[in-house]
Amino acid sequence: MNPQPSKAAERLGSAGEQASEHAAALSPLRAWLLSHQASLIDALRRLLRQPFASLFTALVIAVALSLPSGLALLLGNLQRLGGDWQQATQISVYLKTTSSEAEGLALRDSIAKLTDVDSVKWISADTALAQFAEQSGLADVLADLPENPLPGSLQITPKEIDPDKLKALAQQLGAYPAVDLVQLDWRWAERFAAILALGEHLVLGLALLLAAALLLVIGNTIRLHIENRRSEIEVIKLVGGTDAYVQRPFLYMGALYGTSGGLLAWAVLEYSLDWLNQSVMRLASLYGSGFSLNPVGAADGLLLVLFALTLGCIGAWLAVFRHLRALAPK
Repeated sequence: MNPQPSKAAERLGSAGEQASEHAAALSPLRAWLLSHQASLIDALRRLLRQPFASLFTALVIAVALSLPSGLALLLGNLQRLGGDWQQATQISVYLKTTSSEAEGLALRDSIAKLTDVDSVKWISADTALAQFAEQSGLADVLADLPENPLPGSLQITPKEIDPDKLKALAQQLGAYPAVDLVQLDWRWAERFAAILALGEHLVLGLALLLAAALLLVIGNTIRLHIENRRSEIEVIKLVGGTDAYVQRPFLYMGALYGTSGGLLAWAVLEYSLDWLNQSVMRLASLYGSGFSLNPVGAADGLLLVLFALTLGCIGAWLAVFRHLRALAPK
């Protein structure tokens, strides 16, 4: 005697069964698309039946995603701010006292063409002496000197605060015949690079930790959905439903959880950066700077949503793969 499907089984697969009956006379591709459409609608309908529980789960995902993403955005803004601090890593190139101003100007034009150089400023020997006399207050003493003891110099601003590139650039500059001395604040460059490296490791470690936590949250949520529908699943498998047919709505459910959590995380980041940017701009204005935080770009936001969707699918698949075998018909 063939067992009759229960009402619970009819509720579980009603949309999918209607789609399957309608797709019987259609092409395999159309039937496959209709089956997935039915599973997606069924998953969405079940989430909407529990709006508060679904919203809280999505909020947990959003908070967990926004923490490492926010730190990564702040780190990117810090790197951009480091570009505004390039004056602190200027390379001072002092020419030999025997070098003429024409040689200095020619050297300036040559150095300006280097790929790692942002700008070059020429300071003649006379200009350097005048600046030194003004800053030191020794104008009378310097005026009695028989000749100018200061050489011409170049103030070079690099494009990046990268210790390795700065060292290579300094060596390249020191190789010019007219150059007598190259000075650079190595400690500042190394400290700034170390801060950025520490931030990158912190963001990566936090992202991996929270990604593992999200897999557990999504997996546990899907497991609860599976347990609540245990009898329905057992009946569906008893009447011949395949594992793929049974697990498909749960996979879409995980994808919906991840997508909604990613969209909420995007919104949280946008609001948080906008709120924080007001204080940052006020502080920057006190230092005469127009620095402001960059908002979340469309590419970064879509990447965040895609990452959340992927985590949702993986977490759901792990939960389904683990618990579906235990729901064999008895």
